[in-house]
Amino acid sequence: MHTTAQERLVRPARNLNGSLRLPGDKSISHRYGMLAAFAEGTSRFSNFSTGADCASTLACMEALGAKVNRTGEGIIEVTGVAGRVTPSSQALDCGNSGSTMRMISGLLAPQEGSFTLIGDESLSRRPMERIRKPLEAMGARLTLTEGHAPLTILGGPLKAIDYTTPVPSAQVKTCVLLAGLQTEGTTTVREALRTRDHSELALRAFGAKLTRTLDSISISGPQVLRAIDAVVPGDISSAAFFLCAAALFPGSSLVLDSLGLNPTRASLLDVLTALGAQISVLNLEEKNAELVGTVRVSSPAEGLGSTEVSGALAAQLIDELPVLAAIAPYSSGGIRIRDAKELRIKESDRIALTVKNLRAMGAEVTEFEDGLDVPGGQTLHGATIDSGSDHRIAMAFSVAALRAEGETLIQGADSAAISFPEFFDLLDLIAER
Repeated sequence: MHTTAQERLVRPARNLNGSLRLPGDKSISHRYGMLAAFAEGTSRFSNFSTGADCASTLACMEALGAKVNRTGEGIIEVTGVAGRVTPSSQALDCGNSGSTMRMISGLLAPQEGSFTLIGDESLSRRPMERIRKPLEAMGARLTLTEGHAPLTILGGPLKAIDYTTPVPSAQVKTCVLLAGLQTEGTTTVREALRTRDHSELALRAFGAKLTRTLDSISISGPQVLRAIDAVVPGDISSAAFFLCAAALFPGSSLVLDSLGLNPTRASLLDVLTALGAQISVLNLEEKNAELVGTVRVSSPAEGLGSTEVSGALAAQLIDELPVLAAIAPYSSGGIRIRDAKELRIKESDRIALTVKNLRAMGAEVTEFEDGLDVPGGQTLHGATIDSGSDHRIAMAFSVAALRAEGETLIQGADSAAISFPEFFDLLDLIAER
């Protein structure tokens, strides 16, 4: 991303207190935006994600004939194309959003016409081969550039398949299900590790029928989607930074209202509990099949202990691992992360950047191909942080900076806007200095 180097100075805090309501969940907003734009009728969403990634999804769907109307603070209305998109003469720009590119490919493959998808420099380095295999098995015609974007789809009728994902990926699963939605017969996706299920829940909310077994999800096509009205729950991946920040300060108290607590996403609460943080969930309810509740977190007087994140847990927590690593030096026993090789092909090589920045702050850390070991009981000092223009690295090290000695300069802090433009303002709101 070519931006002027936006920098942010983060000063240490004495404590963390307050209550927040977070912007809408990015994963759910992507899916609601895409499905509403494809459905019949006009959907209305409040608390829709404010992140640039979800704006990329909406812009692509507008280019394909949907109408998007932003009526107020966080409220959008989307009038869909009733299952038939209009091919755009322009390339569809997915910005920095891998979710947009991988999921929209499944939506477009069964449609008549030719579609070209492009992205920014970072997105153009991310692997797209993983969606080509299942879509080509269904009969789609895709052209990639050495396994990456730009990506061209020559759309047309597909055939149903039974597909096992080689690497568990919610985006690949969604891509295949969206193609299956429009295809005669029953399309099945099987996965060794269960990935986040927002797409299945969203498809059902829009009226589609799906069948789930322990390790598979099936959709019969073609089916029609119908508009919905929904409130998007607060984003738990965004909440992760505040939950981890509160866990750093004995005596902290933080309340997060209307937070999405989907079981395939809420594993962070288990990890923080294992570290010793005190977490309670209040007013749990279901909205459009998604669980929503209020979370209260406080840190024990004796501070955090130690834990390991590996196996299925590492896959579920892939986005939260950088911030867990960033708070690990302040725990008494440290944190060990394994089976997280996927981190190396995100917006940046998140393992390498996490290690580099921890060392810049004076931490001892051991790097592995698929993770890292961060010992506990360390004292960190302020430093200049290289975010690599990666939103999650910028935010993770802003959290680490709260307990460091001296000020920390976050370079590329503007990248936080990809998922969470309000992040720094909200952090200042609850940090007591």
